[in-house]
Amino acid sequence: MSTKNVERMDDWIRKDFKQINTALEELYFAQEDPSQVGGVGNAYKEQLLNEGNCRVSALLREGNTDEGFDNGFDLLGNVGLFMAACRRHELTNPANEKRSPLVDASALAMQLGASLGVTPRFASAHLETHNMAKNGFYKTFTNLPDEQRFIDYNTRGVFAFIRASEALLHALPLGISHPITYDLLMVAKQALEDVVENNQQLFDELDVARFFHSVRPYYKPYRVGLHEYRGANAGDFAGINVIDLLLGLCRADDPYYSQLLVDKFLFMRPDDQLTLRDCMRRKSLMDCFLKSLSKGEEQSGWYQKNLAVFVQVCEAHGQTAIQHHELLIRRFIEAPAATSNATEKEDLTASGPPLPVLLKGLKKLCDLRSAADVEGIPTRFGDLTRLRESLVRV
Repeated sequence: MSTKNVERMDDWIRKDFKQINTALEELYFAQEDPSQVGGVGNAYKEQLLNEGNCRVSALLREGNTDEGFDNGFDLLGNVGLFMAACRRHELTNPANEKRSPLVDASALAMQLGASLGVTPRFASAHLETHNMAKNGFYKTFTNLPDEQRFIDYNTRGVFAFIRASEALLHALPLGISHPITYDLLMVAKQALEDVVENNQQLFDELDVARFFHSVRPYYKPYRVGLHEYRGANAGDFAGINVIDLLLGLCRADDPYYSQLLVDKFLFMRPDDQLTLRDCMRRKSLMDCFLKSLSKGEEQSGWYQKNLAVFVQVCEAHGQTAIQHHELLIRRFIEAPAATSNATEKEDLTASGPPLPVLLKGLKKLCDLRSAADVEGIPTRFGDLTRLRESLVRV
């Protein structure tokens, strides 16, 4: 059972907290330059700070956070949402501070994060896969329709990636020649096609200006104690990387990709961390097909049937990466940043670095996932081409 102080914090996050943030967003958005938040809505900001600190301080004094992992993780999310909102409204700014001015919130977040084995800030799971709805409403920063739309579609996309990853995980111990592997690959293919369809609906319905000015800023980096933590990312779950590794499109021994995994581990729940670590040592399905090809098994019926759908799964995964880069990144971040003359701002991105640096890294990841033919990047273009050429043309 949760304590009264935990319940008070959760109730505030679900009600008054959202109302305060929504009121501030409406004030910002009504300005000629919505990115200017300094000196705007000071009474609301003071209310946010005072009410949040009061509830956090009561939780810290109580010292009772041993309510099981799920309750602790949920509480960490609530504290993190408060800290992220303070960052969004410039009540804190890591560029101007050596330590977080939210002393009690930092102490509680670090205690919870260390005991749970996760980063001591809110992660994407707090708004997506582990965001308990009450009376039909889950936790959000604001009441803005575009924020709910963004979280709804992101959550659907995450669960579709998870369905694909679980199908591939089940296929691995069966082997590429097993007849049921075909069924599992078809499940993965359908799930990835669902991601593409889901994302297209999101891109069609999401308002660019509202996302850029009223949703994205809540995902900025902020300090917890002395340390600055990058913002939450929708990709902070194991499923998408499990797909990368088991298909063989990305490899754990690639320094660029392994660094990406190291950087995201603590932003995932511990069960996700274990799954991903296990996948890092597995042989990929692509390497298994290449080995069969080298043994002259390409004329086998199972090879032709299972490889054909495996290639389609790789193509579908690549399509999700290209779609994300070409539509979401370019349309909803790169283009409005250029319009707002904010491209070089250091606090523009959730990851922390300036936008041009982030875009370069994201393009490389997109090239790996889509097996693009790019000089200087170790994609599986050549290997996937060999496998395609081994298929019998009907």
